[in-house]
Amino acid sequence: MRYQAFRKHAKTYLEPAIVWKWKRAQQVELQSLSQQSKVIIGGDMRADSPGHCAKFGSYTVMNLETSTVIDIQLVQSNEVGGSYYMEKEGLKRSLALLEASGVTLDCIVTDRHLQIQKYLREKGITQYYDVWHIDKGEGLNHLYWTASLSKTGPEKVAKWTSVIHHIHNIHTHEDPLFPKCEHSDVIDKRRWLKPGSKASYRLEKVLTNKRFIEGVEKLSPHHQTSSLEAFHSVVIRFAPKSVVYPFIGMLCRLYLSAFHFNENANRPQSTSALGGPAFKLAFPKAKKGGYSLKRRKIEPTFCYVNELIALTFESVVPDPAPFTEELQKITIPEDLCAEFSVPSMEEAIAGFVSRFNPAQVENQCRYCLHTLSLFEGRRMKG
Repeated sequence: MRYQAFRKHAKTYLEPAIVWKWKRAQQVELQSLSQQSKVIIGGDMRADSPGHCAKFGSYTVMNLETSTVIDIQLVQSNEVGGSYYMEKEGLKRSLALLEASGVTLDCIVTDRHLQIQKYLREKGITQYYDVWHIDKGEGLNHLYWTASLSKTGPEKVAKWTSVIHHIHNIHTHEDPLFPKCEHSDVIDKRRWLKPGSKASYRLEKVLTNKRFIEGVEKLSPHHQTSSLEAFHSVVIRFAPKSVVYPFIGMLCRLYLSAFHFNENANRPQSTSALGGPAFKLAFPKAKKGGYSLKRRKIEPTFCYVNELIALTFESVVPDPAPFTEELQKITIPEDLCAEFSVPSMEEAIAGFVSRFNPAQVENQCRYCLHTLSLFEGRRMKG
């Protein structure tokens, strides 16, 4: 099938079916959440390309207690004046939807995007930081321990800064919130840092960095955004970053990713041939030859595919009008190139000739005009 034929069928049947199904499933989820006293959500954005030159940014809001995708907002960079501002805009749209649906938030767990921090602070919404986004290095285990066993922000800071005394073989602290290390009193023969040494000074400077301490104080004590990162890895299967999609095409691929993730996120662990729980070995690059033991889950299911097929052939194909109306409610931004004017071929050639010796480019210009005439002739025939 040619691409144009695929786009015609997708626009007429597939995309209306996907959007209609997502809106109905989302309404059910929002209705359920509105009946709960408070909901803990996580939010993060995925850009379609690295750096600050992305075209699309998809902001995902997830119920962290059930690992269920609640909402996906697709933002195009020219809607907000640049790709850096897409994350804040996506969050604003998602929070507006949750508020309109009567969902009461307990808190939101995010990364440390500065615009997100300011916006949530002004809205009076409690924000926590995902531990992995604070520190991805050697102190990660201590950070997880600090976040999970602390009740207040100052207690988190006290437990984190206690490591400064610990590395000097000092295990009692002046801070009453954490007066003593919780490990055993067995004397360790390892080499401790000497107080006042150059290495000690440099390490203490890193551990007590002002911005880092502010992040420690707001570490998430319960849920992290690892489920969101897992969802982003699923999106890669449906919308590879190496392929360019139209706005609605990208949005529908995000919805398909959410269908698949919500159906399979909480799969149970499979059993081995001996009847016990099944595991598998993984060899992460960061462990440099070491391994990790992971639970082997049952195979994923694809019930949403059968439901979409049935919806398409039983409802959309016979009468596509109600479904296309749902699709037309989505505001599609202009293409990125719409703000630029495209010169005619003659103008481009004239500008090219004016910059160089006309005698040297005369033959090239004739070839360009000949190619243009052939192209126009084929397009008229096609």
